[in-house]
Amino acid sequence: MSHRLGQVCPAGSFYHHTRKTKAGCGGFPIAREKKPCYDEKTSQTAYFMSRIGKRPVRIPDGVTLEIKGGMARVKGTKGELSLPVLPYCSVDIKEADGKKEAQVSITDPGRQAGANWGTMASLLKNAFMGVTQGFEKKLQFEGIGYRATVEGEKIVLALGFSHPINFPIPKGIAAVMTKNIMSIAGIDKELVGKVAAEIRKLKKPEPYQGKGIRYVGEIVRRKAGKKAAAAGAKA
Repeated sequence: MSHRLGQVCPAGSFYHHTRKTKAGCGGFPIAREKKPCYDEKTSQTAYFMSRIGKRPVRIPDGVTLEIKGGMARVKGTKGELSLPVLPYCSVDIKEADGKKEAQVSITDPGRQAGANWGTMASLLKNAFMGVTQGFEKKLQFEGIGYRATVEGEKIVLALGFSHPINFPIPKGIAAVMTKNIMSIAGIDKELVGKVAAEIRKLKKPEPYQGKGIRYVGEIVRRKAGKKAAAAGAKA
C-alpha cells in the first residue's frame, strides 16, 4: 500500500512518500524526496519515527524519576543512577491508570534527534530495571590452571602468563567467583557489560582447545588442529 502526499500513515511511518512505491508502507521507498509527517499519538512532526521512543516507559513501583538540569536521576531499592538527557530529547512524567510513565519526545525533526529518541527511552528502561532487579553477566574459565580470585577491590587472574593479572573492580560492581564461574553484577547495565567484556578480553577463548574466558552459554567455533586435518586428508 502506498500513501498519497499529505496522507496520515496508519502504520506509523514517519514520512510520506512523494510518489507511489513498489514496496509500499514500511518498505524501502524509491523516491528520494521525503516530507515530514505528523504523528497523532505523540504530536511529533519529523522525518524519522522510533517505535521504541514513541512508547511510554512505565515507572515501576518504588522507583522515583527526577528530571533536573539536563539529567535524569533514578532511585530504587538497589541504588541510584544518573544519566544525561540526550540532545534534542525531553522527558515528561505522566500518570495513566494510576501508574506513572515516562514519555520521551524530541524537540527537533532532524536525523540525530530521531536516532536519540529510541536510545533515550531504552536508557530509561534499563535504568528502571537496574535499580529494581539489577544486571548480571557470568564468565566461564576454561583451561588447566586458569582461575581467578576476588581479593578486596581487585580480581587476581591466573591465565597462563608468567605473572598474575590484577584487575581493579570499579565502584558499583560486585564480583563473585564460584569454581570456574565468575559473576559480575551491578545496577548499571553498561558498566556491567563493559567490565565483563574487559575481563574476557584478557584471554579470549581460542578455537582449537577452547581454552580461555567465555560468557556462560557462548558458543565458540572450533577448528581442527594440524594433526586432525592431516589424518582426515589421509583417510
